[in-house]
Amino acid sequence: MKGKYFLSLIALASCLMVSAQVTKKERSALEDLYESTNGKEWVRTWDLNAPVKTWYGVEVVDDHVVAINLFRNNLKGVLPESLGKLTHLKVLNLAFNGLTGELPESIEHMENLEVIKIEMNRFKGELPESLGNLKNLRELTAFNNFFTGSIPGSMGELTHLKVLNLSSNNLKGAIPESLGKLTKLESLGLFENTLEGSIPREFGQLVELRELILANNQLDGEIPHEFTQLASLEILQIQNNKFNSLKNLEGMNTKQFLVFDYDKSDSKLNFKEIDFKKTRVVETMFDDDEPDGKKKNDNKPD
Repeated sequence: MKGKYFLSLIALASCLMVSAQVTKKERSALEDLYESTNGKEWVRTWDLNAPVKTWYGVEVVDDHVVAINLFRNNLKGVLPESLGKLTHLKVLNLAFNGLTGELPESIEHMENLEVIKIEMNRFKGELPESLGNLKNLRELTAFNNFFTGSIPGSMGELTHLKVLNLSSNNLKGAIPESLGKLTKLESLGLFENTLEGSIPREFGQLVELRELILANNQLDGEIPHEFTQLASLEILQIQNNKFNSLKNLEGMNTKQFLVFDYDKSDSKLNFKEIDFKKTRVVETMFDDDEPDGKKKNDNKPD
Protein backbone atom coordinates (compact mmCIF):
# COMPACT_ATOMS: atom_id res chain seq x y z
CA MET A 1 0.00 0.00 0.00
CA LYS A 2 2.81 2.35 0.90
CA GLY A 3 4.51 1.54 -2.40
CA LYS A 4 1.41 2.51 -4.39
CA TYR A 5 1.12 5.75 -2.41
CA PHE A 6 4.77 6.57 -3.09
CA LEU A 7 4.35 5.88 -6.82
CA SER A 8 1.28 8.14 -6.88
CA LEU A 9 3.29 10.95 -5.31
CA ILE A 10 5.98 10.53 -7.95
CA ALA A 11 3.39 10.63 -10.72
CA LEU A 12 1.79 13.75 -9.24
CA ALA A 13 5.16 15.46 -8.90
CA SER A 14 5.99 14.61 -12.52
CA CYS A 15 2.71 16.13 -13.70
CA LEU A 16 3.37 19.28 -11.71
CA MET A 17 6.85 19.57 -13.19
CA VAL A 18 5.45 19.31 -16.72
CA SER A 19 2.73 21.90 -16.11
CA ALA A 20 5.21 24.25 -14.43
CA GLN A 21 7.78 24.16 -17.22
CA VAL A 22 7.53 27.96 -17.43
CA THR A 23 6.67 30.43 -14.71
CA LYS A 24 3.06 31.27 -14.07
CA LYS A 25 3.80 34.85 -15.11
CA GLU A 26 5.16 33.82 -18.51
CA ARG A 27 2.38 31.32 -19.16
CA SER A 28 -0.18 33.98 -18.34
CA ALA A 29 1.44 36.38 -20.79
CA LEU A 30 1.25 33.78 -23.55
CA GLU A 31 -2.39 33.10 -22.76
CA ASP A 32 -3.09 36.85 -22.97
CA LEU A 33 -1.42 36.95 -26.38
CA TYR A 34 -3.60 34.05 -27.52
CA GLU A 35 -6.80 35.68 -26.30
CA SER A 36 -6.07 39.20 -27.56
CA THR A 37 -5.08 38.05 -31.05
CA ASN A 38 -7.98 35.68 -31.74
CA GLY A 39 -6.04 32.51 -31.01
CA LYS A 40 -8.91 30.18 -31.86
CA GLU A 41 -8.73 31.40 -35.47
CA TRP A 42 -4.97 31.07 -35.88
CA VAL A 43 -3.72 28.87 -38.71
CA ARG A 44 -1.89 26.79 -36.13
CA THR A 45 -3.47 27.33 -32.75
CA TRP A 46 -2.47 26.39 -29.20
CA ASP A 47 -3.91 23.77 -26.88
CA LEU A 48 -3.90 25.76 -23.66
CA ASN A 49 -4.26 22.55 -21.66
CA ALA A 50 -1.06 21.13 -23.08
CA PRO A 51 2.46 21.92 -21.86
CA VAL A 52 3.77 25.28 -23.13
CA LYS A 53 6.73 23.63 -24.80
CA THR A 54 4.30 21.92 -27.20
CA TRP A 55 2.66 25.19 -28.34
CA TYR A 56 3.34 26.06 -31.96
CA GLY A 57 6.09 28.64 -32.42
CA VAL A 58 7.08 28.78 -28.75
CA GLU A 59 10.60 27.83 -27.70
CA VAL A 60 11.33 27.10 -24.06
CA VAL A 61 14.85 26.89 -22.63
CA ASP A 62 15.63 26.38 -18.94
CA ASP A 63 11.94 26.88 -18.04
CA HIS A 64 11.72 30.26 -19.78
CA VAL A 65 10.15 31.35 -23.06
CA VAL A 66 13.01 32.48 -25.31
CA ALA A 67 11.35 32.65 -28.74
CA ILE A 68 7.93 33.20 -30.29
CA ASN A 69 7.61 32.60 -34.02
CA LEU A 70 4.03 33.09 -35.23
CA PHE A 71 4.90 34.29 -38.72
CA ARG A 72 1.88 34.34 -41.04
CA ASN A 73 -0.41 32.66 -38.56
CA ASN A 74 -3.56 34.82 -38.87
CA LEU A 75 -3.07 36.81 -35.68
CA LYS A 76 -5.62 39.62 -35.47
CA GLY A 77 -6.04 42.14 -32.69
CA VAL A 78 -3.67 44.03 -30.42
CA LEU A 79 -0.64 42.99 -28.44
CA PRO A 80 -1.30 42.85 -24.69
CA GLU A 81 0.73 44.87 -22.19
CA SER A 82 1.49 41.63 -20.38
CA LEU A 83 3.78 40.69 -23.28
CA GLY A 84 6.46 42.64 -21.40
CA LYS A 85 6.49 39.89 -18.77
CA LEU A 86 8.37 37.67 -21.20
CA THR A 87 11.66 39.13 -20.04
CA HIS A 88 13.73 36.15 -21.25
CA LEU A 89 12.46 36.43 -24.82
CA LYS A 90 15.16 36.74 -27.49
CA VAL A 91 13.13 36.36 -30.70
CA LEU A 92 9.69 37.83 -31.42
CA ASN A 93 8.48 37.11 -34.95
CA LEU A 94 4.89 38.22 -35.59
CA ALA A 95 5.38 39.23 -39.22
CA PHE A 96 2.74 38.88 -41.95
CA ASN A 97 -0.33 38.93 -39.75
CA GLY A 98 -3.23 41.34 -39.13
CA LEU A 99 -2.12 42.91 -35.86
CA THR A 100 -3.39 46.40 -35.08
CA GLY A 101 -3.03 49.05 -32.38
CA GLU A 102 0.20 50.38 -30.93
CA LEU A 103 3.24 48.58 -29.63
CA PRO A 104 2.81 48.01 -25.89
CA GLU A 105 4.91 50.27 -23.68
CA SER A 106 5.94 47.21 -21.71
CA ILE A 107 8.24 46.18 -24.56
CA GLU A 108 10.93 48.21 -22.81
CA HIS A 109 11.20 45.45 -20.19
CA MET A 110 12.12 42.82 -22.76
CA GLU A 111 15.81 43.65 -22.60
CA ASN A 112 16.97 40.26 -23.88
CA LEU A 113 15.32 40.71 -27.26
CA GLU A 114 17.67 40.21 -30.19
CA VAL A 115 15.14 40.00 -33.03
CA ILE A 116 11.83 41.83 -33.52
CA LYS A 117 9.99 41.09 -36.76
CA ILE A 118 6.60 42.81 -36.99
CA GLU A 119 6.51 43.70 -40.69
CA MET A 120 3.40 43.41 -42.84
CA ASN A 121 0.86 44.12 -40.11
CA ARG A 122 -1.39 47.10 -39.36
CA PHE A 123 0.38 48.63 -36.37
CA LYS A 124 -0.11 52.35 -35.86
CA GLY A 125 0.99 55.09 -33.47
CA GLU A 126 4.53 56.18 -32.76
CA LEU A 127 7.55 53.99 -32.32
CA PRO A 128 8.31 54.23 -28.58
CA GLU A 129 11.51 55.92 -27.39
CA SER A 130 11.86 52.99 -25.01
CA LEU A 131 13.03 50.84 -27.93
CA GLY A 132 16.43 52.31 -27.11
CA ASN A 133 16.44 50.17 -23.94
CA LEU A 134 16.70 46.96 -25.97
CA LYS A 135 20.48 47.00 -26.03
CA ASN A 136 20.81 43.42 -27.33
CA LEU A 137 18.69 44.03 -30.41
CA ARG A 138 20.30 42.90 -33.65
CA GLU A 139 17.35 43.02 -36.04
CA LEU A 140 14.26 45.23 -36.14
CA THR A 141 11.98 44.95 -39.16
CA ALA A 142 8.73 46.89 -39.04
CA PHE A 143 8.11 47.76 -42.68
CA ASN A 144 4.63 47.97 -44.22
CA ASN A 145 2.75 49.16 -41.18
CA PHE A 146 1.19 52.53 -40.36
CA PHE A 147 3.59 53.91 -37.78
CA THR A 148 3.55 57.69 -37.49
CA GLY A 149 5.70 60.35 -35.85
CA SER A 150 9.46 60.56 -36.05
CA ILE A 151 12.16 57.91 -35.81
CA PRO A 152 13.17 57.78 -32.13
CA GLY A 153 16.63 59.19 -31.52
CA SER A 154 17.07 56.49 -28.88
CA MET A 155 17.57 53.95 -31.66
CA GLY A 156 21.12 55.22 -31.81
CA GLU A 157 21.67 53.30 -28.55
CA LEU A 158 21.07 49.96 -30.28
CA THR A 159 24.74 49.52 -31.04
CA HIS A 160 24.45 45.78 -31.84
CA LEU A 161 21.85 46.40 -34.53
CA LYS A 162 22.65 44.90 -37.93
CA VAL A 163 19.28 45.23 -39.68
CA LEU A 164 16.82 48.13 -39.37
CA ASN A 165 13.91 48.36 -41.79
CA LEU A 166 11.17 50.92 -41.18
CA SER A 167 10.14 51.28 -44.82
CA SER A 168 6.59 51.90 -46.03
CA ASN A 169 5.19 53.58 -42.96
CA ASN A 170 4.04 57.15 -42.30
CA LEU A 171 7.16 58.33 -40.51
CA LYS A 172 8.08 61.99 -40.81
CA GLY A 173 10.69 64.49 -39.65
CA ALA A 174 14.45 64.28 -39.91
CA ILE A 175 16.55 61.14 -39.82
CA PRO A 176 18.21 61.16 -36.37
CA GLU A 177 21.95 61.81 -36.41
CA SER A 178 22.21 59.19 -33.68
CA LEU A 179 21.73 56.43 -36.25
CA GLY A 180 25.31 57.18 -37.25
CA LYS A 181 26.38 55.39 -34.06
CA LEU A 182 25.08 52.06 -35.34
CA THR A 183 28.48 51.03 -36.64
CA LYS A 184 27.51 47.34 -36.95
CA LEU A 185 24.54 48.14 -39.17
CA GLU A 186 24.53 46.21 -42.45
CA SER A 187 21.09 47.07 -43.81
CA LEU A 188 19.05 50.27 -43.35
CA GLY A 189 15.66 50.64 -45.03
CA LEU A 190 13.67 53.87 -44.68
CA PHE A 191 11.98 53.69 -48.08
CA GLU A 192 8.56 55.26 -48.68
CA ASN A 193 7.93 57.50 -45.69
CA THR A 194 7.73 61.30 -45.54
CA LEU A 195 11.14 61.89 -44.04
CA GLU A 196 12.66 65.31 -44.67
CA GLY A 197 15.85 67.26 -44.08
CA SER A 198 19.37 66.21 -45.00
CA ILE A 199 20.95 62.80 -44.75
CA PRO A 200 23.08 62.95 -41.59
CA ARG A 201 26.82 63.26 -42.23
CA GLU A 202 27.23 60.75 -39.40
CA PHE A 203 26.14 58.04 -41.84
CA GLY A 204 29.75 58.06 -43.02
CA GLN A 205 30.54 56.06 -39.86
CA LEU A 206 28.39 53.12 -41.00
CA VAL A 207 31.34 51.29 -42.50
CA GLU A 208 29.63 47.87 -42.38
CA LEU A 209 26.58 49.12 -44.29
CA ARG A 210 25.81 47.05 -47.38
CA GLU A 211 22.28 48.24 -48.16
CA LEU A 212 20.90 51.78 -47.81
CA ILE A 213 17.36 52.42 -49.07
CA LEU A 214 16.14 56.01 -48.68
CA ALA A 215 14.02 56.32 -51.83
CA ASN A 216 10.55 57.88 -51.96
CA ASN A 217 10.87 60.43 -49.18
CA GLN A 218 11.24 64.21 -49.08
CA LEU A 219 14.91 64.39 -48.19
CA ASP A 220 16.80 67.46 -49.39
CA GLY A 221 20.19 69.16 -49.20
CA GLU A 222 23.34 67.57 -50.55
CA ILE A 223 24.45 63.97 -50.48
CA PRO A 224 27.05 63.96 -47.67
CA HIS A 225 30.68 63.85 -48.78
CA GLU A 226 31.11 61.22 -46.03
CA PHE A 227 29.33 58.71 -48.27
CA THR A 228 32.74 58.09 -49.85
CA GLN A 229 33.66 56.24 -46.63
CA LEU A 230 30.95 53.60 -47.17
CA ALA A 231 33.28 51.04 -48.73
CA SER A 232 30.98 48.07 -47.96
CA LEU A 233 27.92 49.58 -49.65
CA GLU A 234 26.48 47.41 -52.44
CA ILE A 235 22.90 48.69 -52.70
CA LEU A 236 22.05 52.39 -52.70
CA GLN A 237 18.61 53.76 -53.58
CA ILE A 238 17.96 57.46 -53.06
CA GLN A 239 15.62 58.29 -55.95
CA ASN A 240 12.40 60.31 -55.63
CA ASN A 241 13.61 62.80 -53.05
CA LYS A 242 14.33 66.54 -53.23
CA PHE A 243 18.11 66.68 -53.07
CA ASN A 244 19.75 69.95 -54.11
CA SER A 245 22.87 68.19 -55.31
CA LEU A 246 24.08 64.67 -56.00
CA LYS A 247 27.61 65.84 -56.80
CA ASN A 248 29.25 63.97 -53.93
CA LEU A 249 28.11 60.66 -55.39
CA GLU A 250 30.92 61.07 -57.92
CA GLY A 251 33.46 60.37 -55.22
CA MET A 252 32.09 56.90 -54.55
CA ASN A 253 33.57 53.73 -56.01
CA THR A 254 30.77 52.79 -58.37
CA LYS A 255 32.29 49.36 -59.09
CA GLN A 256 31.11 48.25 -55.66
CA PHE A 257 27.40 48.55 -56.45
CA LEU A 258 24.94 45.81 -57.32
CA VAL A 259 22.13 48.39 -57.26
CA PHE A 260 22.62 52.13 -57.65
CA ASP A 261 19.41 54.11 -58.12
CA TYR A 262 19.25 57.88 -58.05
CA ASP A 263 17.38 60.53 -60.05
CA LYS A 264 19.30 60.04 -63.26
CA SER A 265 17.89 63.22 -64.85
CA ASP A 266 20.92 65.02 -63.36
CA SER A 267 23.11 64.77 -66.47
CA LYS A 268 25.96 66.73 -64.91
CA LEU A 269 27.18 63.76 -62.90
CA ASN A 270 30.33 62.11 -64.15
CA PHE A 271 30.56 58.58 -62.82
CA LYS A 272 33.55 56.41 -63.52
CA GLU A 273 33.08 53.02 -65.17
CA ILE A 274 29.62 52.28 -63.83
CA ASP A 275 27.64 49.66 -65.72
CA PHE A 276 23.96 50.21 -65.05
CA LYS A 277 23.14 46.96 -66.85
CA LYS A 278 24.27 45.22 -63.69
CA THR A 279 21.80 47.06 -61.52
CA ARG A 280 18.53 45.54 -60.44
CA VAL A 281 15.47 46.71 -58.57
CA VAL A 282 15.49 46.11 -54.85
CA GLU A 283 12.14 45.43 -53.26
CA THR A 284 12.45 46.54 -49.64
CA MET A 285 8.86 45.94 -48.67
CA PHE A 286 8.99 42.16 -48.68
CA ASP A 287 12.04 40.79 -46.91
CA ASP A 288 10.51 37.39 -46.24
CA ASP A 289 10.32 34.79 -48.96
CA GLU A 290 6.61 34.98 -49.58
CA PRO A 291 4.94 34.22 -52.92
CA ASP A 292 2.09 36.65 -52.39
CA GLY A 293 3.41 39.62 -50.37
CA LYS A 294 0.77 42.17 -49.43
CA LYS A 295 0.83 45.71 -50.73
CA LYS A 296 0.65 48.57 -48.31
CA ASN A 297 -2.52 49.97 -49.86
CA ASP A 298 -4.24 46.63 -49.35
CA ASN A 299 -3.58 46.77 -45.64
CA LYS A 300 -5.60 49.70 -44.34
CA PRO A 301 -5.72 50.40 -40.61
CA ASP A 302 -8.94 50.25 -38.65
